[in-house]
Amino acid sequence: MIRRRSSPSPVDDPLVKVPAAGAVDEGADSVGKAGGKGRPTPKRAEAEKQRRQAVRPPKDRKEAMRLQRERARQERQQRVEALRRGDERALPARDRGPVRKFVRDWVDSRWNLAELFLPMAVVVVVLSFVPVAAVQVGSIYVMFLMFVGIIIDAFITGARLRRILPARFPNEQRKGAVAYAVLRALQLRRLRLPAPQVPRGTKV
Repeated sequence: MIRRRSSPSPVDDPLVKVPAAGAVDEGADSVGKAGGKGRPTPKRAEAEKQRRQAVRPPKDRKEAMRLQRERARQERQQRVEALRRGDERALPARDRGPVRKFVRDWVDSRWNLAELFLPMAVVVVVLSFVPVAAVQVGSIYVMFLMFVGIIIDAFITGARLRRILPARFPNEQRKGAVAYAVLRALQLRRLRLPAPQVPRGTKV
């Protein structure tokens, strides 16, 4: 005897859609994710923003020039910072090598009369405007004596380095090292680049 069902089951009814097994998991995942942040962390967002700005082409020539100047300024600043640290990898060709490093340390470890040249030159220029003949003549004599002292100091520096460098660096290129030392000695210590790495009085 066949029994008649009072109501169709959801499975048999073609108008009732039964979700698949994977759909239930997907919905649960979406619900679980809704409770989260739903956005990248600030660090990731910032990195993506910078990356988009880096690859974004300039709108016009004016912006391209501005970006080029900004990059050049940043590169200059990085080079100066590297020079101040004495980073060998960032030094220009004229400052690289063990000979040049020794010369820098040797000059920086001494008191050099030549480094007083610029301050004395400023003093002489100021005194030359004083409306007193004796002061003006005296400043000229001081400048002349300063020149003589610098020449003597440079001669002594060159003579000592010509004796030291062949013994310390027999197989290294030493050309131009003496002139390099004299030019560095003419600069004020705080303005020298690469920056001094040894204090005065250090035995090099």
